[in-house]
Amino acid sequence: MLVQLSIRHFAIVQSLDIDLAKGMTAVTGETGAGKSIAIDALGLCLGDRAEASMVRKGAKKAEITASFTLDDLPAATRWLTEQDMDTEECIIRRVISAEGRSKAYINGIPASLQQLKILGNLLISIHGQHAHQQLLKADNQRRIVDDFAKHSPLLDKVRQAFNILQESKQDYQALLQNQEQREARRQLLEYQVQELNDFAIEEEEFASLEKEHKRLSHSQSLLEQSQLSFHQLYDDDDINALSLIQHAVDRLSELREQDASLVPIIELLSEATIQVDEAAVQLRDYVEGLEIDPLRMQQVEERFSKAMELARKHQVVPENLYQHHQQLLHEYAQLQQDDDRLEQLADKLDNLKQDYVHHAQALSQSRQQAGNKLAREIEQRIRKMNMAQAKVEVQVAFDPSATISRYGLDQIHLLVATNPGQPPEVLEKVASGGELSRIGLAVQVITSHQVPTLIFDEVDSGISGPTASVVGQLLRKLGEKAQVLCVTHLPQVAASAHNQMLVTKFSDGTTTETHMQTLEQEQRVEELARLLTGDKLTETAMANARELLAH
Repeated sequence: MLVQLSIRHFAIVQSLDIDLAKGMTAVTGETGAGKSIAIDALGLCLGDRAEASMVRKGAKKAEITASFTLDDLPAATRWLTEQDMDTEECIIRRVISAEGRSKAYINGIPASLQQLKILGNLLISIHGQHAHQQLLKADNQRRIVDDFAKHSPLLDKVRQAFNILQESKQDYQALLQNQEQREARRQLLEYQVQELNDFAIEEEEFASLEKEHKRLSHSQSLLEQSQLSFHQLYDDDDINALSLIQHAVDRLSELREQDASLVPIIELLSEATIQVDEAAVQLRDYVEGLEIDPLRMQQVEERFSKAMELARKHQVVPENLYQHHQQLLHEYAQLQQDDDRLEQLADKLDNLKQDYVHHAQALSQSRQQAGNKLAREIEQRIRKMNMAQAKVEVQVAFDPSATISRYGLDQIHLLVATNPGQPPEVLEKVASGGELSRIGLAVQVITSHQVPTLIFDEVDSGISGPTASVVGQLLRKLGEKAQVLCVTHLPQVAASAHNQMLVTKFSDGTTTETHMQTLEQEQRVEELARLLTGDKLTETAMANARELLAH
């Protein structure tokens, strides 16, 4: 419950402290006195946009503080706990600088406007002067039915199914839009992959081919030179490298007795004979194993040339032909998967659409039941407000072929017949301004069950006479269950309140100030008399005012 509102340097208010009580409180005052300033200031505490023009002229900043008790407010208490904020009380403070900068605090902790709005929705519901005009919009009529029925769980299921369906639709459309490009690419890849599949080069094969091709191309030269080298190293009977080295070792060995410094040289030459002998053996084996194979040469030549040709064709170096083949295989497989995925997504979309329609149908059925109940309650209330013959219907039309939305597949319309014999029609066709105000007020009272504090800002406009008394009693009855703050110009409504506050405006010709005070019993009589007759108070007006209060 809102217990105090403190306003400093806001608009034409210099300083104002308002203590609020339980029940229904009527706020009255002359036109232009600033009856709605407190509501505007409170709106800032609930996250409304701040502007520099809101700061009182000459002041450095405006400051509004709203204090609430948290008794029987589990949702607000839970939210504060989740934000690691104190839950013994709730104090919202908003500061606006003369330059238009704004700061907000909840229980002394800096808060964002989004946090203010979330918390504000758990604490207060404000109904403005033209709230009944919102009834003419189909979206608001749908929202009213859902709020009345507390459809959050069903709406969450529909919204979740809608989001999943939309995401899958986007994936499907993206694949579908690129289908022609993918098909052209797939046909090209099919030819390229088949060509490389037929060639079937293996990893590192080109390096081996290149090496073998080089060897086979020079096989005659290799054979001749290898045979000559073997002959010179080992096989020449007249003179060869091995025998020459061996003769040198023998001669020097005879001289080492005369000079020991020859020993290291002899050892090196001895090792050389061993190395030359081993090299000669390996060279002989190489010569014996070296074959001149024209058929193999032809095979290698053809495969090597084909590899070079394919590499040029695919614009890659021959060494990367194998890797290029694997990349094309992967891309081709991916395109095949995309085509398969397109078919799978089409099937999935059908299933997701059925799931969405299922949840939308469940929501629609609940809306139909809630709409019938809401229509009866609205009808009962407006019949007490001088619309005795009125009939109300809430029409819920489910259309499975309609464009899907996060709110389901229903078209919801509030229909009213104000005169006997007339079929119910949409509001804008049959309801006058005063009738629309009464219907709007009935809807607000019926649906305002979710927060402890309700504020009505001249929602009784267009109402007078006996109807005003009924409206006053309606708000008073609502005030027995919740805190109700009602800005009004109707004496019948003000007289129905448990409490009454008067807004006055003073000006010294230079500055203007607005004040608000709680009225005692006799002061209420005088204010009601003024509302009845104007500034001139008569005994008759005073008597009528006392009679209004007595009822």
